Amino acid sequence: MSAQSSDAAGQPSPEARTTEGGHSGAAGVGGALAVRVARLAGGGLPEEVRRLLSGPIGDAVAEAARFASQAHSDNTKRAYAADWADFSTWCAAGDVAALPASPVVVAGYLASLAGRLGRSGLRRRLAAIAHEHRRTGHPWETRHPVISATMRGILKSQGKPARPAAALASPEVKALLNACGSDLRGLRDRALLLAGFAGALRRSELVAINREHLRFTTEGMTVRIPRAKADQEGEGATIGIPRGLNPITCPVRAMEQWLRRARIEYGAVFRRISVGGQLEDRLTGNGVWKILRRRAELARITVDETERLSPHGLRAGFITEAYLKGALDEQVMHHARQKSIATTQGYRRRAKITRDSPARLLDL
Repeated sequence: MSAQSSDAAGQPSPEARTTEGGHSGAAGVGGALAVRVARLAGGGLPEEVRRLLSGPIGDAVAEAARFASQAHSDNTKRAYAADWADFSTWCAAGDVAALPASPVVVAGYLASLAGRLGRSGLRRRLAAIAHEHRRTGHPWETRHPVISATMRGILKSQGKPARPAAALASPEVKALLNACGSDLRGLRDRALLLAGFAGALRRSELVAINREHLRFTTEGMTVRIPRAKADQEGEGATIGIPRGLNPITCPVRAMEQWLRRARIEYGAVFRRISVGGQLEDRLTGNGVWKILRRRAELARITVDETERLSPHGLRAGFITEAYLKGALDEQVMHHARQKSIATTQGYRRRAKITRDSPARLLDL
């Protein structure tokens, strides 16, 4: 008898089976793959799941677990993990179970955060709790009356409407560019701001751009976006950015100048720059926000108190200005990679709220 262990049917045990690629097959029931399979099964590894792993469809189950582990972006996974850790700590301090959590306990947790988190922060914490329950196979009712009523009450007591990102259109973008110098950092920031504006890019899309994703032609450049926020299946998209009429504000020329000066031939396009002027690792989403804030301070750009300064403002500014210049819904949806017409029309209403006001008909 060989040293390789076998089950009663003469098949290698889950611990011994391997795939052609050398991965611990149906699951290396003690490794990372077993953890993913356990999560797919909703908890531990019950006996019926172990039988599946050791049977003829074991590799398929293991592959399903691998795909399931990729359902959320890395940023979402990190955010959910941090939020769940906070909730677990809060529950432990109160000597109550975090999993499964009683709706009353969840409501109490939200109430404890009411003084320091706004609408989006509270909703993300709730989403993290829901995700962990579903991931581990525990029942979860998203709209439980106790939780829903508590959330509505908190938002009403805060009395603060959601603050959308201030739309940064051409005038604001030009002011930001004027605050950028001609040094390496200035060239990077110019290319970053113009690409974010002309491409209607989210900050996560901006920092994910690699040199291999860019193609330059006499007409402009194309940007391949492998995966975006609304593209959970990873189909990707390609957008075109034409050359501008003004060389100073042309997003394509700005990108070409940055790549040439930084000597970037592959890998991350937007990178951190050391104090000594050396290129470092890929820029983060938070880094994009810091760049915008620094340039806005230099340009003395301020936004209304009902809005907030955010990199998303470049995307909002593009959509707003495109609508004011007569762009069609389908044009905006395609360029901005929006899946919902409701989202697109929301931007359009915001863009035209002043221009189309019937108050213009008054003799004032």
